[in-house]
This record gives sequence, structure tokens and C-alpha cells, in this order.
Amino acid sequence: MPNTIRASVVQTCTASFNLSDTLDKFEKLTKLAKSRDNTQLVVFPEAFIGGYPKMSTFGCIVGGRSAEGRDEFLRYYKSAIEIPSPTISHIETVSKETGVFIVTGVVEREGGTLYCTVIFVDPVEGLVGKHRKLMPTAAERLIWGMGDGTTLPVLEKTFSSSEAEKITTKISATVCWENYMPLLRTYYYSLGTQLYCAPTVDDRPGWANSMIHIAMEGRCFVLSACQFATERDYPEGHAVAEPNDRNPDKIMINGGSLIVSPRGMVLAGPSRKPEDILTAELDLDDIPRGKFDLDVVGHYARPDIFKLTANVS
Repeated sequence: MPNTIRASVVQTCTASFNLSDTLDKFEKLTKLAKSRDNTQLVVFPEAFIGGYPKMSTFGCIVGGRSAEGRDEFLRYYKSAIEIPSPTISHIETVSKETGVFIVTGVVEREGGTLYCTVIFVDPVEGLVGKHRKLMPTAAERLIWGMGDGTTLPVLEKTFSSSEAEKITTKISATVCWENYMPLLRTYYYSLGTQLYCAPTVDDRPGWANSMIHIAMEGRCFVLSACQFATERDYPEGHAVAEPNDRNPDKIMINGGSLIVSPRGMVLAGPSRKPEDILTAELDLDDIPRGKFDLDVVGHYARPDIFKLTANVS
């Protein structure tokens, strides 16, 4: 019997850091992925809900912060969401109505700290997990706190096939440059991840090479969703690369979303479209086919030489 599920990655962007408009876009694109592609799982980009403040400095220099930068952070802080919250409830409702398992990046607010977080929402159970980015990249450390070992889930999900068979798979999420942390990848491989979700804003051509490598290394499906944004997608007055040459059509984040098979075949993408849904049929039997000759946490692990210890709870 076929052992396949249909999964999508959505290439889109936050709507000018406007929560209501962004949720409208989220609902529209999820319903489109379901109605057009009959998808069962959809991955949205890093910081999709809450916004990725590309080019922002928040008025910071080494040893100093400006009043204007503090006000900019305040606006960004207010655009973030709490978990749980009415926003999470809305996402749960969309998941339930469509029957689609949701993996999406959010900017999470807890107390006075923001986190770059990914949430997992099941059509039946609602919010079933979250992952906080362990190490914000470069200047992201100004605005986001670090995650820890308490939010490193690999979640088990059972889908129904077209033949009414039950198909169980394991799902994880690794955000942007976390994907360059070999021990984090190995930890997820050790828990058996099969659908390795990689929400990101890294739009460089070389990102696809990394996703192909990870798929081959972990013998898992990699689903990478990247934002595509232009200057018009940011609030008025937002920082841009060339402030004296503003152009609403100028690209801020250039996409590159893709789906890769366990042996490195690109099944969809990379896309450079402003808004796109990439869907592929994932044959989960390709995972053991791939592990026949490479299992980095099995017969390639060499536990007599190497050992991984993870501080999780």
C-alpha cells in the first residue's frame, strides 16, 4: 500500500507587521493549499506571524541604545504574540476547519522577552508543541532571547492516506541558521525525525545546498519555507538598504523555498515567486530506502568513539 502524505511549504511574508492582515493571509493560503493541492501538512516561514525586521538596527551600537530604537522595539514587541492567546486559538480553528497540520514561525512574547518560535498545530488536538530558536543569528540577539532544551520536540503525527490507511510520521522544526548546528541536527535525527521542517529568512542561493545536504545526511524529507518580501511589505518608515532610493518593489527577502527528498532530490522549488505554495507527495518508504546505506545515528554513528549528550527536559 502507498505510504505517502502530501505536504506543502508556503512562500509569503508578514503583512506590514499587521497581525490581523497577516492572519487573514495565513488563513487564505492554508485554505488554498488544502483546496488546490489537497495538502495534509503546511509549513510557513520563520517569524511569519510577528514579522522579521530585516535592516532594523533598533538604534543600537556597542555600548549604547537610542530612545528611537527603544520605541521601535516597543512597536515590534506589541506585534508579537503570546502562547496561548486568541491568535493561537485562531490558528487552531483554521487547522481544524481545513484538516491541515500547521507548522509556522511566530514571534513569541513571554514577559519582557521575545523569542523566534515555531508552533505545531494539529487539526484535532490543537497546539501540540513549540520550538524556540536556540541561537538567534548575529544582530537578532538584540531582539530575541535564546531557546533552551525544553522546546526541542520531535512530534508524532498520524495522517490518513487516500486509501483510508493510517500513516504515522515524526515532525521537527529547525529555524534558519540553527540548521548549521550539527549537534542539534544529530539530536533530531536521534529522535527519528522524518519531516524536517526548516522555516527561514535565508534567501541566498547556497541555502538550497544546505537543505539538500541535510536531507541526505539525515535521510529525511526537508521542507524549507522562506519569506519573500519587498519594501512595500514593511511598515512606513522601516529601515531599508538604500534609504535615499526607496522603491516599494525592491526585494527585501528573496524567497528560495523548497522541498527535498531523503536522498537529495529537489521535489519542489527553489521558488523566487513573491507568493507561492509548493506541494509534493512524500513517500515515507524513501526514508528506509535511504538509510539502507547511511544512518548517521545507526550504523554510521560509531558510539564506541562518539557520544552526544543533550540537556533536555
